[in-house]
Order: sequence, then C-alpha cells, then structure tokens
Amino acid sequence: MSIVRAAEVVVLVCTVYVACGLVFAPFFVWRGAGRLDPAAKSAGLGFRLIVLPGAAALWPVLLRRWLAGRPTPTERNAHRDAAAVATRRSSG
Repeated sequence: MSIVRAAEVVVLVCTVYVACGLVFAPFFVWRGAGRLDPAAKSAGLGFRLIVLPGAAALWPVLLRRWLAGRPTPTERNAHRDAAAVATRRSSG
C-alpha cells in the first residue's frame, strides 16, 4: 500500500467518524443528555448548543452510556468514603 493510499484511508476513517458524530450529536443533545444527567433535562438552548460539539466528538462513549442506560456516576473521594463508613457504623 502506498503512502498516498494510506493517507486516503486515514482521511476516510476520520470523515466517517466526524459524520457519525454530526448525525448523533443533535439526537443526543435533544433526548439523551437528559437521560444520562437529570440536571440536563431542564437545560435551555444555550446549554444544548454548548454541549453539541463535545457530543459530536465523544459520540462513541456517549452512545454506549445512553444505550446502556447507566446512571450518573457518583464521585468517590476520601470524604465520601469516610461518611459512608460512619453511616454504616451508626445504623448497625
């Protein structure tokens, strides 16, 4: 395979990726963002326009989370872990 052909394949793959992102992003911003993050349900047009480019760029990750229906991840840090341990000790 020549270097020109390899470059054409890379450009084609990138074009398909971007095209899929541009098709996916409006649907995700309109419907999917609210399912993944409850705070996004009541978000206005400004928020949706700001999120649109990121949704287009990260479409594989967002599509997988949207289809899986995973809830919003909970942050884990030392403070939350200590509070959870204290709650378990006091209730049991």
